[in-house]
Amino acid sequence: MAGRARHHTFRLAVVLLLGLAALIPATSRAQQPSAEAANVTVGLIIDADSPVGRIARTTIPMALDDFYAAFPNASARVRVVQHDSGGDVVAAASAALQLMTTQGARAILGPQSSVESAFVADLATRAEVPVVSFSATSPSVSASAAPFFARAALSDAAQAGAIAALVTYFGWRRVVPVYQDDDYGAAFVPFLVDALTAARAEVPYRCALPGGASKDAVAAAMYRLESEQSRAFVVHARPALAELVFAAAVEAGMMAQGYAWIITDGLTGLLGSIHPPQGIIGLVPHAPATPRLRDGRRRWARKFMREHRDADPAQAEMGCYAMWAYDAAWAIASAAERLGPGDLSSPPGLVGGRSGPTDFSGLGKSTSGEKFLAAITNTTFDGLGGRFELVNGELAVPAFRVVNIMDNAKERSLGFWTPKHGLHRRLDGGTSASNSGLAPVIWPDDSTVVPIGWVQPTSSRKLRVAVPGSVDPGYGPIMHLDVDPATNRTVAGGFVIEVFEATVRLLPYALPFEYVLVGSMLYDRLVEKVGNGDFDAAVADITITANRSQHVDFTLPYMSSGIAMVVPMRDQRSTRAWVFLKPLRYDLWLVSSVFLIFTGFVVWAVEHRVNREFRGPPSYQIGTLLYFGFSTLVFAHREGLKSNLSRFVVVVWVFVVLILQSSYTASLTSMLTVPQLEPAIGDYASLWRRADKVGIMNNSYVRASMTKSGFPQSRLEPYRASHSFHEALLNGTIGAIVDETPYLRIFLRAYCDNFTKAAQTNKTGGFGFAFPKGSPYVADLSRAILNLTESDEMSAIERKWFGDAEGCAAQGSQFTSDSLSFASFWGLFLITGATSLLCCAVHLATFLVVERRWISEVASTPHVPWKDRVWMLLKRFDHKDLSSHTFRTKDGGGSVAGRSANDAGASPGAAHVAAGSPLSVSNHTYDMSACSFGTPSPAPASTTGEIELAAGDEAAAEVAAAPNPNVSSDQTETGHLASN
Repeated sequence: MAGRARHHTFRLAVVLLLGLAALIPATSRAQQPSAEAANVTVGLIIDADSPVGRIARTTIPMALDDFYAAFPNASARVRVVQHDSGGDVVAAASAALQLMTTQGARAILGPQSSVESAFVADLATRAEVPVVSFSATSPSVSASAAPFFARAALSDAAQAGAIAALVTYFGWRRVVPVYQDDDYGAAFVPFLVDALTAARAEVPYRCALPGGASKDAVAAAMYRLESEQSRAFVVHARPALAELVFAAAVEAGMMAQGYAWIITDGLTGLLGSIHPPQGIIGLVPHAPATPRLRDGRRRWARKFMREHRDADPAQAEMGCYAMWAYDAAWAIASAAERLGPGDLSSPPGLVGGRSGPTDFSGLGKSTSGEKFLAAITNTTFDGLGGRFELVNGELAVPAFRVVNIMDNAKERSLGFWTPKHGLHRRLDGGTSASNSGLAPVIWPDDSTVVPIGWVQPTSSRKLRVAVPGSVDPGYGPIMHLDVDPATNRTVAGGFVIEVFEATVRLLPYALPFEYVLVGSMLYDRLVEKVGNGDFDAAVADITITANRSQHVDFTLPYMSSGIAMVVPMRDQRSTRAWVFLKPLRYDLWLVSSVFLIFTGFVVWAVEHRVNREFRGPPSYQIGTLLYFGFSTLVFAHREGLKSNLSRFVVVVWVFVVLILQSSYTASLTSMLTVPQLEPAIGDYASLWRRADKVGIMNNSYVRASMTKSGFPQSRLEPYRASHSFHEALLNGTIGAIVDETPYLRIFLRAYCDNFTKAAQTNKTGGFGFAFPKGSPYVADLSRAILNLTESDEMSAIERKWFGDAEGCAAQGSQFTSDSLSFASFWGLFLITGATSLLCCAVHLATFLVVERRWISEVASTPHVPWKDRVWMLLKRFDHKDLSSHTFRTKDGGGSVAGRSANDAGASPGAAHVAAGSPLSVSNHTYDMSACSFGTPSPAPASTTGEIELAAGDEAAAEVAAAPNPNVSSDQTETGHLASN
């Protein structure tokens, strides 16, 4: 540690002084314990004229008086022996040796400063004498380095997390610590920097001031800070130096609007001594407001003013140092009470020393020191500053109170910070939304606007941003560079540059930079230079890869990318004989065929009982069914339909056929007449199988990527300029271009016709900005890139440099036609199918209702197998429906059969048959006991043979109905119908 090296420089001087001190007789000797209470001598080493020294002189006697007033029957009484070190390390060491060797001190309170405490703790550890400090807050001294040291105050490291939380809460990204350059300040800064780094804040520079710095030196340092861009400061110094800092800041105009100041608890606890300006934020260790604390503050203020009549009344405010001193004295008295009679009766001072008091290595050891230390570290009680408990020799951290410094050094509470819950307004309010955050802050110059923490600097080192040179003009939209001959400045433009500058504008602080033109080099080499510190950043179309990320940190990608290929377009109009099948996909062909047959079947099922055009032998009926269905495709069906149900089915089906026919005609026409441009190479697998050479960009990482995937390196042809790719594709030197999508987008924008981007093979990490490892700008720029991407500005930048994403397709206007699928027409097929099923169901239901008596008689006939009954029902359904109007006369003057018999001069037998003979109807013989068309007559129970249908010959009926040349056409028709 910084102060430890200086401690050893004082050792020789200490030895000389201690030699003199050994010759001086002790001014006071340890008194023998009285019969009532044994005296325990405790040393006190302070700087009596310092603010903390005056506080200790008032507080420690008051704490002991209160303890023995509360415990009047105590068996041990602490007697304090005070030494004034004057803030000098040698004087503090001399006082400690005198207290331990000649004055019989069993413990030491203090020393006051961390530098003194570190040296005294080392000596006390050798002598095994407990040292309890109430003001040495520097992490440079701790119980881990000196086991007999106990800190009854909060370590400065404990507040680093609270300061980082405040920085994060107010959104400051850069914070400058202003600290005293000794053990007190220098030991705290590493903890502060670590906490700020964890909160993603940067410490761009530090302001270290010597403890004895002059007013002019401090003023010069403040003016240097004012010229920088950061406007958020953390002050950690002793009161004397802090007063100079604040005075110089006021003179430099750094206590105006836009500035933010945070002071640590060491200064907040001494507000009356430093008189800071209004608008500063401070941290105070939280002390619960108890009646005991309120009473102690009143008594302490009166006692302090009586003892220090020249003090400022503002100093009579009991701060954290007074509370820590009070609780430390109380802990010493409580621990002394727990020492046993043997320990109290043991001789004071050190025993077993081998040499004189100036020999550090030969110091003796305290007989009660180890037990006294254990009693102190195990002491717990509710003190003025809260719960007193030492954990590993350190005071536990309960919470910090965040205050706003107002006029006359008055505090205004803003909230609390705890290690577990962070910042919140009320300590007992939980973590609800209403309790989160802090109360509004009054900033310097009475401003209520939260400072952003930075301004445009008047003098600051600019970020050296490397941009590659020798960019091909064909890729100018990506990035282009020009050097102004007058100023020799590099002027950059293009998509990458504009995105970077827009991102920097979104940062919460100013980031001055300048472009540095670098020679033509591989991006891998450029990334290595950034990682080595040759440049502060690299802004280019650098693809984020795993190998490059080992050297630098990349921001989030500002443009997505992937490896794809561009291939020529070729006219794929087919001249094959079967091209007429291509307009429809196989599924649509199959479904259409099924519905053609299904529709023909439905029409036949409805019509064949009432329409002679759908009757005849089975082969004839099947042919009629198929012919009718397929003839509807060209609207050539000529069969007359008798039933309204079949007519409804055909109307709906013809509507579907009309749409199918129109779509087929349009698709076939386009396929035969319009150029069908398709990629010459469909995908990466096809490219792999072919022998064509592949064009890649010169020095692109695509070569390594394709070679790694196994692509033959001999087939890779590098080109530098975009027009070279165009010429190579036209003359057939290469069959495709494989590159990242942004470059292909530029190529297609320039050479849109007859080229297209084929399927993308794989994605990449995209384009990102490169910074050295651990750069704090990476997180901020990544967040700014996200904000830019979510806004309309990024889309506007892309359109500016790349044009419309669909522009190439619009320029080419090449029409392509795909085969029609069932998915485009399933709704039509659903309508016609539902219509056909509905009409078929209605027809079947009508048949069952009309033939219900016959069906009932057949169902009630015994000893008939169910297969025969089904067959009989099907045969019944196949017969003509003689009750239909198609088999009646037009004038209704009798049946058609009767007219044919009379008008044609038919024989009485024929007339009788036509009239419905009990033996024959339509050339089918029925047993009237089972089926009767007239009035039913009783009949005996019949056997199966009695109800079987005689094998009527449909052909014979047709022959009997053949037209007679001597009979008129009307008579011939009626006779034919009667015979059927």
